[in-house]
Amino acid sequence: MAEQPGHQHPQLQHQCRGQDPLQGRTVQHCPRGRLLLVCVFDLGHKANACSIASQRRYGLVGPNGKGKSTLLKMIASKDLILPPRVDFLYVEQEVQADNTPAVDAVLKADKIRWNLLEEEKTLTAAIDGGDDDPKKFQRLQEVLDELNTIGASAAEAKARRILFGLGFNGEMQTKPTKMFSGGWRMRISLARALFIEPTLLMLDEPTNHLDLDAVIWLDNYLLTWKKTLLIVSHDQDFLNSVCDEILHIEDLKLASYKGNYDSFKKAEKAKLKQQLKDYEKQEKRLRELKRQGQSKAKATETVKKNTKREPGARAKKQKEAVASGQDTAKMQELIKRPKEYSVKIHFPEVAELSRPVMEVNRVFFRYSEKHPVIFDCIDFGIDMDSRICIVGPNGAGKSTLLKLLTGEIQPVKGEVKRNPRLRMGIYNQHFVDRLPMNKTPIEHLRDRYQEEDYQSIRNRLGKYGLEGHAHEVTMRDLSGGQKARVVFVDLSLQKPHILLLDEPTNNLDIETIDALITAVNEFNGGIVCVTHDQRLIDECDCELWVVKDEDAKKWPNGFNDYKEDILTKLEQQAAKEDQIRNERLEAAAKEREEKLARFKAKAGK
Repeated sequence: MAEQPGHQHPQLQHQCRGQDPLQGRTVQHCPRGRLLLVCVFDLGHKANACSIASQRRYGLVGPNGKGKSTLLKMIASKDLILPPRVDFLYVEQEVQADNTPAVDAVLKADKIRWNLLEEEKTLTAAIDGGDDDPKKFQRLQEVLDELNTIGASAAEAKARRILFGLGFNGEMQTKPTKMFSGGWRMRISLARALFIEPTLLMLDEPTNHLDLDAVIWLDNYLLTWKKTLLIVSHDQDFLNSVCDEILHIEDLKLASYKGNYDSFKKAEKAKLKQQLKDYEKQEKRLRELKRQGQSKAKATETVKKNTKREPGARAKKQKEAVASGQDTAKMQELIKRPKEYSVKIHFPEVAELSRPVMEVNRVFFRYSEKHPVIFDCIDFGIDMDSRICIVGPNGAGKSTLLKLLTGEIQPVKGEVKRNPRLRMGIYNQHFVDRLPMNKTPIEHLRDRYQEEDYQSIRNRLGKYGLEGHAHEVTMRDLSGGQKARVVFVDLSLQKPHILLLDEPTNNLDIETIDALITAVNEFNGGIVCVTHDQRLIDECDCELWVVKDEDAKKWPNGFNDYKEDILTKLEQQAAKEDQIRNERLEAAAKEREEKLARFKAKAGK
């Protein structure tokens, strides 16, 4: 069936919702800053208007569970009224697992180009086979002209560069998608989105499935993005680098702040300070009226009537009410006491253990004789003052190294020695998924720590950011972020000497990551962490250990130097592959010209 404008192509249904982004060739793009779309929606039965301007990069932020992902899905599923000619794409699911090579899965996203290439192959094969139909020769010439017009020859180089930046080497790019895990297929979905460049691209936690090297590349790549971006991310450094405007969900409303995430935090702090002043002034007035003999209801009514609106607020409220189909409120509401969302994580102080706390002696490891060697004769020690962040590309062995340290797997040769008094606090997705799904957080933690009473467990869960209603909900009904908080409470109660954390920021909001950073900095034990979160590395003053080439070595010159090294090497390798590919393209173009000349000669006889 032929594609129709505004209809979803079947090949894209697994990856996004919304208008087919490939119709973007006919979309008239707005100048930077021009209004792209206005969405009217409800968050908890409160009318909201969200304006998205062309060619701006938005970060959508707010605590877990406040509706960030829901808003993206509402836009993508057209639950909101959108302009008919805005093409958009929401990267939500991994690509289909089948025999399609990874690079072709990306190239197929541009259906116009792909269909022209398939038609070229069919027509060429027919003419080569002796078909003298002049209409086919004419159509072949038209197809070749169209391919040249859209710059089809450069598409493969672009697709491969994107895949390479996201961690796919040349061999991986030719593997069928069914050979990849879900996380790697999510990377292919992201590559497809970056390749076709829709007018509005919506990304929900794009760094969750990436290693640090790929995050560094994506951060750099999006700096030059010319279309409109709407990103949900917990990575504060990523938001600071990429975004030029922040949309914040607060009090069931969406507020816009110019600038990056740091600018937003400064503006939000000033706003909360002013709201607190206004609240205190209002409460003072209420007390005065009550002392004058007015009832609570009468005093409240008087304050509501006399509350001054901000300049232009009446017009703004009227506009929002008209847009949402509601009447304007006739009377101001009382100012609520502003409450800043905060999370507190704490790992208790522990007695110091004698050195070495952990010792890795000449360890050799691979999963089987059929698998490649991951580590060969690695030696190092870890103590309670160690602050180590393990980095390196996916598949190099970062998580494997943590498993060797925890004892989950054993070395093939060599040994890992641990102080017999050592308590290890282990965090990874496996531990989150292994929570008892039929128990509530309170039941689970009280079963494990019977010396803790009901209220103390509730207090801990509340401080760690788990809402009160979720304390008595079974684990199966909790979100990933809520379950992560239960595991962090568990870690705290274990009183570990060393924390071994594998991607601890996944599923956490920015405020909880702030709390985790503070807790790590205050902790007197050791830290070994695998993370793609650049701020966690920077602010916890971690040493970088790079896992590659069957070894784990300290990076001597700090995180910024590591970032520069990654980008330089990626660019050099991509340029090298581009040169090889260009030579092949030139040879193919020459062969095509010669074949076309033969067709012309044959047609002229």
